[in-house]
Amino acid sequence: MSKRWSRRGMFQAAGAGAAAAMLPSAAEAAATLAEAQSVYEKIGVKPFINMTATYTINGGAPVLPEVRQAMDSASQLAVNLDELMEKAGARVAELLGAEAAIITSGAAAALCHGTAACIAGGDPEKMKRLPHSEGMKNEVLIAKQSRNDYDHAFRTAGGKLVEFDTPEEFHAALGHRTAMVAVLGTGEAKAKIRLEQIAEAAHKRGVPVIVDAAAELPHPPNPYLSRGADLVAYSGGKILRGPQGAGVLLGRKDLVRAAWSNSAPHHGYGRAMKVSKEEIVGMVVALELFRSTRKIPDEYAVWESWYKMIAGEIGGISGVTTKILPPAGASPFPVMSVAWDPQKIKLTGQEVYDQLLNGNPRIMSHAGGEATSFVIRAVAMRPEHPALVAKRLSEVFRGGLANTPKAGAAPSVDVTGSWEVDIEFSSGKTRHTLVFDPAAGNSNKRRGLHIGQTARQQFQAKLEGDAILVNSTLLLEGMSVHYTFSGKVQGNAMTGEISLGEFGKGRFTARRLEA
Repeated sequence: MSKRWSRRGMFQAAGAGAAAAMLPSAAEAAATLAEAQSVYEKIGVKPFINMTATYTINGGAPVLPEVRQAMDSASQLAVNLDELMEKAGARVAELLGAEAAIITSGAAAALCHGTAACIAGGDPEKMKRLPHSEGMKNEVLIAKQSRNDYDHAFRTAGGKLVEFDTPEEFHAALGHRTAMVAVLGTGEAKAKIRLEQIAEAAHKRGVPVIVDAAAELPHPPNPYLSRGADLVAYSGGKILRGPQGAGVLLGRKDLVRAAWSNSAPHHGYGRAMKVSKEEIVGMVVALELFRSTRKIPDEYAVWESWYKMIAGEIGGISGVTTKILPPAGASPFPVMSVAWDPQKIKLTGQEVYDQLLNGNPRIMSHAGGEATSFVIRAVAMRPEHPALVAKRLSEVFRGGLANTPKAGAAPSVDVTGSWEVDIEFSSGKTRHTLVFDPAAGNSNKRRGLHIGQTARQQFQAKLEGDAILVNSTLLLEGMSVHYTFSGKVQGNAMTGEISLGEFGKGRFTARRLEA
């Protein structure tokens, strides 16, 4: 007689009970790595040792082998996504101590679907209208300390952000147009009003509260649901080590169901944010392991041993200091700070970054700019990596000991005044203004005001001969855009390249305006 099918049994074969059988031998692991290296190199991409942990831009955390196996198995058969999500969501809710849950295509998608649920609910007419939310409750209240680049997740579903700072501002903003209140988990403690107070006031008006806890661990009882939040979003591809493109939305059953209705494969606004059957199964297995066989403190101990080994190699270099820092905030794992005295080691953060990334082995780090420190995050590293990292860091820092400080050429041009700057992006163009303060003595350093389309901010610049480098950051509603202008000055004209960080590069030309 066959065993009765259940949602728990659906995933158990790929979960803790089968973990030992799925772990590869050393030879199998080496063959798998060689195959992975080949996959990338065939299309001209060279992998690196990742010291930046779970950053999506650098590939996120490595998927657990049990998760990979479960995803491969799930890919072999067809299922109905609604049926799968019902069973998978129920199991995840059981594991994490929530009323309900769904798997999403990342934490940002979870926030977007949650926003759609709070604005449109399960009403198909409203769902079809999103992101056009006129006439609906569509205001999303958010504390100043919770603002960040992921605010787009609320905006894209039709949310109109209303920022508050003080408790008085929050209560004044809470009204008949309020659809929900958004909170950044790591920003909540910095705000002037606690989550419990927000939830109490919001619930009196029937307004739900959603928390972005993307990089955190969903230990039950949930630290946000237990304090009054209605929905919480987590990333699946970070410390949980599930599918890189997956996330989880937990919370109130009616809102979670509405969030699923607003998401793919249904034909509402969230249709573009598809989560596959493979990712759904892989995410459930990752959470099964998180709640059963994974011993997070033991993983911390392994990473700390790696840090100590690296510190032992570079800590003896004159001017280099290291410090292991405990799990905190958006990094729920220990990290190690590496710092150096620029008077002894003549290297900038950017020079360290370039040498590590362009060396052998190739290493991705958080080093950069003029900074003389960065942190190492070991989550995405493999057991053979710490020794390689230690050796390369030692080579880079010892090379810096022998460096002679570069003497910058004295400025040969005067840039004082206002400059009209035309910027050409990869697509499109715009016009900004740079206003340079008068020079202070013979210094190479310059300061001034950068005026963009909607924001303005002070900048710093360096002038050597006729070469100029301007570093500026414009602040936009809790977000920021970084600009690096690098070019040449000829009289009243300036030309060169502009770097926009993650948004690529462009060209600029500028002319000095008459006083």
